[in-house]
Amino acid sequence: MPSQIKVDEIKNVAGQYEIKTNTFKGQTTGGSIAVQGEGTATTNLQQGLVKAWSHFQGSGTAASVDGFNISSIDDDGTGDYGLHYTSNMGNSTYLVTNGMDDDGVSTAVVGVDTTNGTMAAGSVDFELFYVTAGDNRTNYDYNNAYLAIIGDLA
Repeated sequence: MPSQIKVDEIKNVAGQYEIKTNTFKGQTTGGSIAVQGEGTATTNLQQGLVKAWSHFQGSGTAASVDGFNISSIDDDGTGDYGLHYTSNMGNSTYLVTNGMDDDGVSTAVVGVDTTNGTMAAGSVDFELFYVTAGDNRTNYDYNNAYLAIIGDLA
């Protein structure tokens, strides 16, 4: 059996509460770390982390500028893309949040639509578009698009 150290408090000689470590694991709940949140609330660290994100350029052929946990980007047509994850999500009910540079279309509402695509554990298909007066929706290849994926990994 490995050695154990059990203490109620660790304090350095200067009176600071700081511990530096390269590895940090939850105590008994297997991969779950509760941390002090705002006020008196605690939050689950893993639940609050972004599990995948991408900054890509959609004009022409979709190309990744930077990202995390993204293995590839599909360009399926004007404003029609797919992100594929390196590590799958735990299910298909995660959150996709987005932002785009409006490319000078300042009178437009800019959005991302996953309802016409597919959300799967390993990927998400989505459309980038703008809506102008009269509810005219137009798919558009934005110069810069940003997506963040939040949920549980498999």
